[in-house]
Amino acid sequence: MNLILLIVVTIFSYSSFLYGRSRIKKITSSQSIKINALPNYYGYYLALWCALPSLIILLIWSIFEPAIIKALISQSLSHNELNNYSSDQINLIYQKIRSLYEGNFSGTLTNEIKLGVEQYKSLLSIAQSSKIVLLFSTLILTISYGIVRISKNNKARHDVEKILTGLLFACSLVAIFTTIGIIFSLLFESIKFFSAINIFDFLFGTSWSPQRAFVSDASAITPEEYADLKDAFGSVPLFAGTAFIALIAMTVAVPIGLFSGIYMAEYASVKVRKFSKPIIEILAGIPTVVYGFFAALTVGPFFREMGEKLGLEVSSESALAAGLVMGVMIIPYVSSLSDDVINAVPQSLRDGSYAIGATKSETIKRVVIPAALPGIVGSILLAVSRAIGETMIVVMAAGLAANLTINPLESTTTITTQIVMLLVGDQEFDSPKTQSAFALGLTLFFATLILNYIALRFVRKYREKYE
Repeated sequence: MNLILLIVVTIFSYSSFLYGRSRIKKITSSQSIKINALPNYYGYYLALWCALPSLIILLIWSIFEPAIIKALISQSLSHNELNNYSSDQINLIYQKIRSLYEGNFSGTLTNEIKLGVEQYKSLLSIAQSSKIVLLFSTLILTISYGIVRISKNNKARHDVEKILTGLLFACSLVAIFTTIGIIFSLLFESIKFFSAINIFDFLFGTSWSPQRAFVSDASAITPEEYADLKDAFGSVPLFAGTAFIALIAMTVAVPIGLFSGIYMAEYASVKVRKFSKPIIEILAGIPTVVYGFFAALTVGPFFREMGEKLGLEVSSESALAAGLVMGVMIIPYVSSLSDDVINAVPQSLRDGSYAIGATKSETIKRVVIPAALPGIVGSILLAVSRAIGETMIVVMAAGLAANLTINPLESTTTITTQIVMLLVGDQEFDSPKTQSAFALGLTLFFATLILNYIALRFVRKYREKYE
């Protein structure tokens, strides 16, 4: 239904654009007046008044409709005189009602569920009808208002720019509030975790085994009892493993990516650049699970066989395999962005260097690279962030064991991998085992924030010097 309504709104908006453009032409030709904007702007003005209010109503309705229907059905179930249901039982019955309505029900079918399905169908029908009536009423009102404004020869260009400015401002607010929501969601759950586990034990502990904190009924365990499990939540092995694998990846990605970017920008012919640059960028489009399979089935066994021939003990899942494959994956982030920023260096700087007798290689080392350094640092920072946040390759190639090691031939794990493992399946969110995932996320967030701040200061320093 929502898709059909979206198509209807799109058709109405396009028709409004055509009508608004032709309407102002008729008005100016019949009244011999000068229009205040190009005809297209009047079409844009009417189309925006047609689309935006309707889409906002459709979005809000789609968000709150399921919650309202659930509340009404839950209220009728809670007022049942024959059964005194708890909130969890009401939620379970509601899910069964929805499953039966969607044709996915399996289990015992009771009269209460049958009646609930009938009520669900009735409420859903009323909601759909009300949504259609409200949407078309809004379309009629907003189009009528837009036509009245066009008839008065309004300054359509300024009005369109105001609407678009407001829309861009709203999108900015959504991004800001989303970031704030992420921070607070991490913060609240982390506070619950640190109320049971000492923050210093978490930050400086060297043993990570959260499975020891798993119990069948987490709500029955007090924070004092969880204090005995403080040795299970030492995050040092996770941060060490994350940094170690990211370091191996950057050791591969930075030299290869930077040198290939310099070659593409300064040495490669137009023909070579035309084919090689897209081929390198294809690496960024390969799904990470494919890299994970490649690391687990090809790179890992290869290193193990080579280690056996050399008399070395190499784990089937090693930090070296994961880091190398991850480095190959993030080469395009360094290469492509470095190529772009090097090409953005003004040609006048190169010409001035050549004029005083510098060679091409000297010009690149002493003029082009320093001038492009802020952008190059930005590309490396993006690659580091990508390496830190990678999960699939580490899961498949580096393992899940939280080993505190600097031996690249041993298995290790990262923060993101452990976050995924802690939140897989049905979990009790009042358990430190699950809440530790949020504590890891919050710590990683602040670590990334500090890294970004350092890089920003570095970029500003050299940008002031060369711009």
